Amino acid sequence: MIIPPERLTQEVLRSVIESFINREGTDYGEHEYSLEEKVEQLWPKVIAGSILIVFDTETESVSLMSKEDYLKMEKPRQVDDY
Repeated sequence: MIIPPERLTQEVLRSVIESFINREGTDYGEHEYSLEEKVEQLWPKVIAGSILIVFDTETESVSLMSKEDYLKMEKPRQVDDY
């Protein structure tokens, strides 16, 4: 299930992004970026919709996923439903 970012307060949205960064250990190349810099890089992508906030009902967890990856993941589920 996709959670629109506008349904979250800025504080909760920031917590979701920070949690994702800390959990995934996102690699940004040779340069080390601070947590704040990483949040600043992801925030506009989440607001623009290229990165989605996804709630997994099975694990009851929230994560971030590219829109492209989400659509790829959903395609097999739609085929299985028939």
